[in-house]
Amino acid sequence: MNSNSTVRRNRLPILWIVVFVWLVLGVAKSLDPAPLAFREPAVAVAPGGVASTVTPVAATAPVAAAAAGDAEQGKALYATTCVACHGPNAEGVKGLGKDMTTSQFIADLSDADLLTFIKLGRGVDDPLNTTGVAMPPKGGNPAISDEQLTDIISFMRSIHK
Repeated sequence: MNSNSTVRRNRLPILWIVVFVWLVLGVAKSLDPAPLAFREPAVAVAPGGVASTVTPVAATAPVAAAAAGDAEQGKALYATTCVACHGPNAEGVKGLGKDMTTSQFIADLSDADLLTFIKLGRGVDDPLNTTGVAMPPKGGNPAISDEQLTDIISFMRSIHK
């Protein structure tokens, strides 16, 4: 056996490892599970040296006037899932849930992004969490379906001022 064939044989596994890592990194880089609206906010410094957070919002996504779900069904589901934190009139409960009737966050999100947000919830470590209380995924009701969440979103759109 000559030395050239030994060198080629030793390079082959290294080449395959390099190709494998390149493919894995390429695929992993293209997978971003978080929609633009839910990415960590950037920190901006305002005049006077005051830091504030700036959250990118999916500005290209159209915001529907009314969700595709059933607002009446959504109202009933809201009463069993969301009311504890957001109150009977969706005006929020101090220290728990935010006011849904005037929320700019809700107004700025598309129905699809709002559905994703509700499904994921918001942790206390999220810089945009101003209550210090986590919003559990699906409002704490893991059995609720996407269709039912769409009904809740339709209800939310119907009461938003």
